[in-house]
Amino acid sequence: MFERRCISTKTTGIIKDINIDYETRKPKISLLLDTKEIDVVEQLKNENKLNIDLKKYRKKRSTDANNYFWKLLQELCELAEIDTKEDYKRRVKELGIYRRFKIEKDNVNTFEKMWTAQGIAWFCEVFDTEFIENIEFKIINAYYGSSSFNTKQMSRLIDGVVQDCKAYGIETKTPQEINSLLESWDKK
Repeated sequence: MFERRCISTKTTGIIKDINIDYETRKPKISLLLDTKEIDVVEQLKNENKLNIDLKKYRKKRSTDANNYFWKLLQELCELAEIDTKEDYKRRVKELGIYRRFKIEKDNVNTFEKMWTAQGIAWFCEVFDTEFIENIEFKIINAYYGSSSFNTKQMSRLIDGVVQDCKAYGIETKTPQEINSLLESWDKK
């Protein structure tokens, strides 16, 4: 049985030149790629059509700081015999990292499903109720998961769990090691 091997490459680079193709009037882009896989590029050149995804370059964010936070939180909650997810929610609420939405009462469940689908640490709570021309709206605080936090927010979250861990005698990384995790966290 003949199996066609999928040829692909993922790399970074820059747009070197942009022209207009005279026949089709479509943009013609010249790329300068950061790859040494010239054989793959040559093979792709012979394909009739390619999937192309051009977007702004961002360094990948390290998950080490978030993983460290969750490791400490789980260890702490196990020792203190409290629910990890509930303690996480308490900590995020204390930091106040959320977005407030005004949603018609009938659409609250749909919104919550969509928001919480982003990860186990994304959650919502009804903050208040408001009526506009006899239509009931719920004011929702939608809390972001820690994976979306910036360095300052992540630092505050880790500091809080580290302090609690120390009170329980749980060993933590040194401040220098934690700063190193946070430095790699912000490089995205």
